This record gives sequence, C-alpha cells and structure tokens, in this order.
Amino acid sequence: MSEPVFVIRNQLQQFWTRAGDWVDGREPQRLLKFRHRDEALNQLVELSARDITLRGEVLRADIGERGEPIVDASEHKTPTLAEIAAAKAAEKAADEAAGEGEADSDEVGSGDSSAEADAVEAGEPPLQAAV
Repeated sequence: MSEPVFVIRNQLQQFWTRAGDWVDGREPQRLLKFRHRDEALNQLVELSARDITLRGEVLRADIGERGEPIVDASEHKTPTLAEIAAAKAAEKAADEAAGEGEADSDEVGSGDSSAEADAVEAGEPPLQAAV
C-alpha cells in the first residue's frame, strides 16, 4: 500500500486545490496533495495569513487505486470542472450570438480609429506598425 498524503480542509469541509480554489471534494484529482504534514501546515499558515476568517486543518488521506486522495465530499457544493466548462461554453455561445447582431451594424463605418482619423485631419501620415 502506498504512503498516505495530506490535504487541507476548511471550516466548510471543502478542500484546497492545486489551482488555488476551495472545492467540495467530488473531484479528488484536483486536490493539492502533500507528502509531508509539515508542508501542508506551512501552506495552511500562508492561507490563514491571507484570510483571517479561515479555520482550516490538515487531514491525512489514504490514496485510492487511481492515485487520488480518498476524502468525504462536503455538503457545501462547488462547481465541478464539467459544470464550469459548460457554463463557459454557454456564455461564449451567448456572446457570439450577440456579437453577430453587432457585426452587421459595424460594417457601415470605415474602420478607422479616432486617433487615425485625427492624424489624417491634421495632415499627418497614418501610423503603421512594423511587422
């Protein structure tokens, strides 16, 4: 059997991730795992210094077959990676749908920025970027 790892849990029973977020533990592959308890304690002290309301603890967790810590999920749910991806896709689709309506009205203009138009009116040559 492999050696246990240590994870950080807050007062809502959520776990600290490698990405720097608190998650409910339904996706244990996201959790930040430490081989040594003192490393986890150091991280907890750093987190507590940034958030004085944090009430965290370091937990010992056994490793499952897939190399993930075995933890009990929190009752305070957080979005999973799949839910986050679905929300971003829906937001992108909505932005693209809204952008198509705006693109038709933008084609009427000449495309010159106001700074370029001011330079032309002042008799200065237009600015060009070197490629």
